[in-house]
Amino acid sequence: MKRTWKSLLLTCNWVLLSVSTSILIILTQPTTPVPAQEPPASTTVETINSPSSETTKDQKLREVLQPSTPEASLEVSEPKKPESPQEPTLSPEEITRQLKFIEADRLYLAGQIPEAEKIYRQLKEPFAKTSTPEERKPAILDPTQLSPGGQVYWRESEAGIAKKLQTRIFVPLQLLVEQYPEFIPGHIRYAEVLKQYDRPKEALDVLERASSLYPDQPELIKAKVTALANEKKWMEASLAARQFAILNPKDPQAPEFTNLAEENLKRYKSHIRAEIRGNLIGNIITGALGYAATGSLLGPFSALDSSIVLLQGERAIGESAAKEAKKQLNVITDEAVLGYVNQIGQKLAKVTGRDEFQYEFFVIPQESLNAFALPGGKIFINAGAIAKSNSEAELAGLIGHELSHVVLSHGFQLITQGNLISNVTQYIPLGGSIGQLFALSYSRDMERQADTLGTRLIVATGYAADGLRNLMVTLEKQQKNAPPSWLSSHPGGRERVSDLENLITRSNYNRYAYEGIGHHREIQARVKKLLADKKAREEKK
Repeated sequence: MKRTWKSLLLTCNWVLLSVSTSILIILTQPTTPVPAQEPPASTTVETINSPSSETTKDQKLREVLQPSTPEASLEVSEPKKPESPQEPTLSPEEITRQLKFIEADRLYLAGQIPEAEKIYRQLKEPFAKTSTPEERKPAILDPTQLSPGGQVYWRESEAGIAKKLQTRIFVPLQLLVEQYPEFIPGHIRYAEVLKQYDRPKEALDVLERASSLYPDQPELIKAKVTALANEKKWMEASLAARQFAILNPKDPQAPEFTNLAEENLKRYKSHIRAEIRGNLIGNIITGALGYAATGSLLGPFSALDSSIVLLQGERAIGESAAKEAKKQLNVITDEAVLGYVNQIGQKLAKVTGRDEFQYEFFVIPQESLNAFALPGGKIFINAGAIAKSNSEAELAGLIGHELSHVVLSHGFQLITQGNLISNVTQYIPLGGSIGQLFALSYSRDMERQADTLGTRLIVATGYAADGLRNLMVTLEKQQKNAPPSWLSSHPGGRERVSDLENLITRSNYNRYAYEGIGHHREIQARVKKLLADKKAREEKK
């Protein structure tokens, strides 16, 4: 009899909790939905290719580059609230500079690459702290092609390996790769002996440096893939192999690299499933303990449900989370804005090497320069990222960075590791927030990987190689006191700018490619109008 009354009491508690939660959700929702903005008919701007006089074209472009302030079109009830600081207007010199960028973009798209690059070079200053790189020497695969000094290093190291004398192995090999970086077998052999003598991290560093200099050498990339796989870094191994296959489609070994990518991806997925199964057992235990401690079935069901979703994989997690995010974030529905972001995102997604995801791109009506990625290819970009970036190449750099987190499965790795912690901490006040912070905190290595791959993605799709680097410089200029939200959640802004400059210089990536100024400014004007209208509606409520 006592057990029956206890069960009835727990059931009543469950019903009351469900009802109160539903009422809370209803009360916290906006009283009226924010209507979607219709594309204004007057926003169509004549492009530089329009069949009109030069005077008319310049006038139209200047209107786009220096639009009237959005506050002029807002209807704000009296008395007026203190106005927020307006954006600094462009000087005549800055307008002229952007018009030159637009002309260079036009030439670039028309296939007049040398003429476009000439203008880009005139407009872009060299990196301040990066020395001009020496011209990369052609790769050498045969030891007989080395200079006499290089051949001595090679023979000495080979003799040291045969006699197992570490001094005769490491000293000549280190000198060989430093003085003759073009000798590919030297890097491979150096990494092999480092691994043999239980120095795997140093071996990976050697191969990483070498592959950044000679990313088109199949034997070098194959050694890197093998070394990563030996260290159980299967996702990184898969991406390294797939990137080579995508960027070097005419290489005879490209199909072999595609197979390597698939093999390592399967290993990674198998490893993740094993971790999730272990978490599932832990979640069941914590759910039972939570039920015993609180008498609530919410915790156990939440733990079980989250583990089931994790077992379904990255794509299922992304779709589930994106569905909820779209409801809560009230995403922008303007077709021109969405089309612009989607066009950039899909172009970048094609060269990521992971086509098992359905990539989708959303724009959030928030003014801050920020973005985030969900597993499975769901990318959310703040409207402020469009409003505050200077070019399509900068925006592509931001999207490429977030896409890199997706294709490298960074979020999925963190969610898998943090799933058990989230379910344990839900029984502690504010515990859910602790779990979320754990899941969303990328490591410094993850950020570096996303910066590197993101830059490679924009290079592979024809954008200026310094798009992501320039975005970070833009952020530092715009935020004098507080760090931008995107940089504050991605630590080491200045250090990362320097790293990207070194990457671009070392890899000889092209800074003098497509910037995309004209159309970007048109979309910017549209986005600023949407944000201004949203702000006006909020002030009237």
